[in-house]
Amino acid sequence: MAKEPKTLLEAIQYFGDDENCRQFMIGLFPEGKVTCPHCGNESVSYLEKYKLYFCPKKHAKQKFSLKVGTIFEDSAISLQKWLPAAWLIANCKNGVSSYELARAIGVTQKSAWFMLHRLREAMKNAAGFMFGEGGDACEVDESYHGGSPKNRHGYNPKKYAKMIQDESGTWIQNPNHTPHTGKATKKTPVMGILDRETRQVRAKVIPNIERKVLQDMILDNIAKGSKVYTDGLGAYSNLKALEFVHETVNHVDEYVRGNVHTNGIENFWALLKRSLKGTYVAVEPFHLDGYVTEQVFRYNNRATKDNPLNDADRFALIMSQIRGKRITYAELTGKSEERPF
Repeated sequence: MAKEPKTLLEAIQYFGDDENCRQFMIGLFPEGKVTCPHCGNESVSYLEKYKLYFCPKKHAKQKFSLKVGTIFEDSAISLQKWLPAAWLIANCKNGVSSYELARAIGVTQKSAWFMLHRLREAMKNAAGFMFGEGGDACEVDESYHGGSPKNRHGYNPKKYAKMIQDESGTWIQNPNHTPHTGKATKKTPVMGILDRETRQVRAKVIPNIERKVLQDMILDNIAKGSKVYTDGLGAYSNLKALEFVHETVNHVDEYVRGNVHTNGIENFWALLKRSLKGTYVAVEPFHLDGYVTEQVFRYNNRATKDNPLNDADRFALIMSQIRGKRITYAELTGKSEERPF
């Protein structure tokens, strides 16, 4: 077997061989031993002619592929295409569009779109430890994502103009002015938390920016006693009563006051918006959480001085998380259950 790949070119060449794909998938099993996904039997045999495994125990679906029990289950697309697709989404800094992936690996755009969402499912990771352990500082902020108000149906320029002319032709402040930023845009809010010590981010789509929603996420992810830095949003005003050391920075007057700032999480928002506006362009609110998960994965596994990860490492990490996860097309499109928001 050839040496495992380190670059995209090597990955395409390496995974172009069926046997290399099979051996790679075998390595994802505990102790590298294939077991029956239905009964757990270890005494299975490989049917080379059919490229399937066979379990001798009597039960339904005695024949199975290495895709069963993973995000690849029930997919007619070969591992020769799945694995390079996983390499791309794990390592393309600004993401990869379904149209681009479809052209690159030779599938339809609809299939490529579904593939990418299944891979985003594998990018999800358990919360694990609490941020701010030992009193470390955390930055908390919210961001808004969606189309510009001026592109919406029924857009009225006068409503958004800051200055208008009165009957005498004098320019005055528009009393009906609605800003293009923040919650006034009716965009989808996303909340993010950055741990300054570990340089890790957690972010997710939230239904609104009410106090309870924001503070519940803080309590679920940040250890009490930690330093929490936010902007001046009123919903954060009672964090001190919840046993946090809370300081704010008013973006009207300043962006940094000593160590008090939210520039770290703002850096993450810049990367997220670059991928949403430049690569994906139009993202429905009920799919946004998947795109946020994708960017969080790449941000948390970027190369740093303390953790010099490379492309092969990120690919190996996403592949180590494919087992036990599944999302169907009906679930993805909202046809099987109602979305929470």
